[in-house]
Amino acid sequence: MAHSRARHNPADGKSPVRRAAAVVAVVFLLLGVLGFVPGITSDFGDLRFAGHQSGAKLLGLVQVSVLHNIVHLLFGVAGLALARTVSGARLYLIGGGAIYLVLWLYGLVVDHRSAANFIPLNNAGNWLHLFLGVGMIALGLLTTRNRAAR
Repeated sequence: MAHSRARHNPADGKSPVRRAAAVVAVVFLLLGVLGFVPGITSDFGDLRFAGHQSGAKLLGLVQVSVLHNIVHLLFGVAGLALARTVSGARLYLIGGGAIYLVLWLYGLVVDHRSAANFIPLNNAGNWLHLFLGVGMIALGLLTTRNRAAR
């Protein structure tokens, strides 16, 4: 009698919303770390703590600063903590998505060359924030849509 021993899948037993929140959180952690890696972040020598003067761009596209990278890291840590429960994961995805939509709107109205652009934001970042906001909210809703029916 042959017995196969399968590896344990860490996602086994987790609800879809918890898995989705954990994946999103890990992506934010990865982005936060990569923002500090020369080469992956172009013009790394122009990285500033905050503000529109930071000329560094993650993957040569999205303008970043030290503050921006730290926020990504903290957002990732918060996501991993909140992904421990279904309600926390849903809150992280929907609430975080709402935050990113507000950030997208802010990026549309702020003068990118002014001191008000403290994050910093550029057009590529605005598109990314729109995608993240819509995507996170969709994940939060779609992965819990049958929750009330159970």
